[in-house]
Amino acid sequence: MSSTNAVLTNAIASPHAESGLALMVGAFFSARTIAVLLSVRILGVDPRTGAALVLALDIILLCVAWFNSVGPAEYTFGSMLKVTTVRWVIVFLTFSCCSLAWSRTVSLPTSFAYWCGMAADVLIVFLLLRTESATVICHSLMKGFIWSTCCLALIAWIMPTQADLRLGDEQFFNTNQIGNLCAFAILMAQYLVRRKAGKWWPSIAFLSITLLRSLSKTTIVAFLVSEGYLMIQDRAVSRKTKLLLIAGTIAIGLVFWGLFAAYYDVYTTAGNQAETLTGRTAIWAYVLNEAVGHPWIGHGFDSMWKVVPPFGHDQFEARHAENEVLQQFYAYGFVGLIMLGGLYGSLYRDFRRLQRGSVRVILISMLIFFVVRGLAEAEPFDLLLPCWAIVQFSMLARDVTDMEKGDGRSVSMRYGRTISR
Repeated sequence: MSSTNAVLTNAIASPHAESGLALMVGAFFSARTIAVLLSVRILGVDPRTGAALVLALDIILLCVAWFNSVGPAEYTFGSMLKVTTVRWVIVFLTFSCCSLAWSRTVSLPTSFAYWCGMAADVLIVFLLLRTESATVICHSLMKGFIWSTCCLALIAWIMPTQADLRLGDEQFFNTNQIGNLCAFAILMAQYLVRRKAGKWWPSIAFLSITLLRSLSKTTIVAFLVSEGYLMIQDRAVSRKTKLLLIAGTIAIGLVFWGLFAAYYDVYTTAGNQAETLTGRTAIWAYVLNEAVGHPWIGHGFDSMWKVVPPFGHDQFEARHAENEVLQQFYAYGFVGLIMLGGLYGSLYRDFRRLQRGSVRVILISMLIFFVVRGLAEAEPFDLLLPCWAIVQFSMLARDVTDMEKGDGRSVSMRYGRTISR
């Protein structure tokens, strides 16, 4: 084997190559969830200032990524736009921006700033992908996200619990955010374990316990469904290991049984009905009725917060529709439903092109998690599976597919800079 081929083989086989900037970006994508809480509770500023600080950091990272991307490109923007899933992301961002023209938002400048933050996330990932292979960039993003989430989970344990016994701060760092971060990080860690990109079992164990302790009902159910699919379909894990994992899950559940019983008592006797299933059905009914009134292009970006009337005797203000399908239908009408189906459907096809094995199973289980969670959760601006993550996993799936097929031309192009060094 020639020396060039040997270096190429090592570059493809090594799962530990990292991008420092991508690690930092991944950590930021997780850590910013708590930024407003820290700004309000520690710095004493108002929530708008905290949100502006997050946006400013996002723009700074975008500028750094832009300067870092100058020079030879692993992927050009043109080559990335050939990926169907990436094109769907661009369509979603473009239409959501155009919808500001008819949005019922309270503050158009503020809503546009939120849109800029969402678009900046996607552009940062695009720029990172220009500098290294998709595998290196995506693995680094995931590692940064996991480590940052572990730190946030530790903070959540230290913080005083809410009145209903759940982790987090109800206003700025709630239990659903904590649960979602933990579940997403666990799925990323499981992927890295399968790719032999580090030993992540301690992080998985810690985040799993934190997820369970968060008492985020929808997130826990969605996670159990996705893990159930993973257990059944992943043949790389022995039956003995699966039985041990099930036994461990049951044991942890028994340890927390007293907490679950206490939470159930609070939930059924003193819970905020706007946050229960009963409250959700009221929100769903209202949103569906309003969406039918504007069925084609919807109410526009950021058209719920401070716009729809408060719900219940406690005047709960809904920030989103508590259901991803209804959220997209309300915001963008039938166009939103088409975009949602196109984004998730195209990403699913990207995963299905992978060879049968653990990698494909884990990626599909990740998609299942967000689809199931979307039955009772949503995001006010982005999708539950963020657009930046959709681009990341779509390009990663393409990179892995090319390696599995032995696409020598594609692989040599992506690792050319590594070899030349």
